[in-house]
Amino acid sequence: MKITLSIIKADIGGFVGHSDIHPAVRKCCEEHLEKAKKDGLIIDYSRGEVGDDTAMIMSHTRGIENEDIHRFAWDTFIAMTEVAKEYGQYGAGQDLLTDAFSGNLRGMGPGFAEMTFEERPSEPVICFLADKTEPGAWNYPLYKIFADPFNTIGLVIDPSMHEGFRFEVLDLIEEKQIILKAPEDLYDLLLFIGSPSRYVIKYVYRADSDEPVAVTSTQRLFLMAGRYIGKDDPVMMVRAQSGLPAVGEVLEPFSFPHAVAGWMRGSHHGPLMPVGTEDDTPTRFDGPPRVVALGFQLTQGKLVGPRDMFADKSYDNARKMALDAADYLRRHGPFEPHRLPLDEMEYTTMPSVLKKLEGKFTASKEKQKK
Repeated sequence: MKITLSIIKADIGGFVGHSDIHPAVRKCCEEHLEKAKKDGLIIDYSRGEVGDDTAMIMSHTRGIENEDIHRFAWDTFIAMTEVAKEYGQYGAGQDLLTDAFSGNLRGMGPGFAEMTFEERPSEPVICFLADKTEPGAWNYPLYKIFADPFNTIGLVIDPSMHEGFRFEVLDLIEEKQIILKAPEDLYDLLLFIGSPSRYVIKYVYRADSDEPVAVTSTQRLFLMAGRYIGKDDPVMMVRAQSGLPAVGEVLEPFSFPHAVAGWMRGSHHGPLMPVGTEDDTPTRFDGPPRVVALGFQLTQGKLVGPRDMFADKSYDNARKMALDAADYLRRHGPFEPHRLPLDEMEYTTMPSVLKKLEGKFTASKEKQKK
């Protein structure tokens, strides 16, 4: 059975500040999803969240970027925004960059990750939701999962994985893409994805087919709006088992809380902390950035789950490491490397500060002597 899985997410108002979602906003989302299921638009759904972001996880047979699915998501976010405004939520509707739906959600603000594939007899899927970071945050774990034998032993000992995987990498600035295969193109792959603010992995495919096995959201709010609005808070889906990395191999990269861009005002580096859903509300300096993992068994399009994968105590050391790293970075205050480098601050609130000081800059004494 060919199934499309869609995660569509947006920040439409925080409770309190940027930390959580108000129960009334949650209820609005659930009601819309339930109606869509009853009306036959979708087969099944689950609602996920992390911080102040809501993610609608939906199974259907309509393919990716389907107008009806995307319109439903847009209308749901509009309805949630009205509830958020009623309760005075912070930044109500901040991810909705336009007033009118235009066929799909490209360039409209909400993030989405979708893939269509032939459902296997047993189809484990992990949905990752991140808050206070950007799409490039997925580069490191996707490399570890699908290209690093020190993480994924299946690349070495499983004959069905021995040929490796293909990576679709996007250049977000010049809007180009390239397909690179691991292990053959490993060094070329690392050359690009090691710069996650510009180059991001969109899809991962099997070595011998165009069937996707992982997908990420790659929407950058500042590129769409031309100014800082909020972090992109990306999502990702990864299929597992039976010729693909095992569930444990998919989760293993998050045992190391790697540094990502985002955190407070989208202007700082911080550790990506794996947390259970009980701890998905960032408040310390609006962070640190965090990620939750929702596990599902997909069967005939039904989403059996979710299971809270990072609630496992074996991630306690990763959380401690993340908190230690957060302490270290916070002591830098406004200095790099905690604060992002200047070229990445272009779309934060920094340009408006520089504009006020424009008339105060004069030629340096060294230049005057020339």
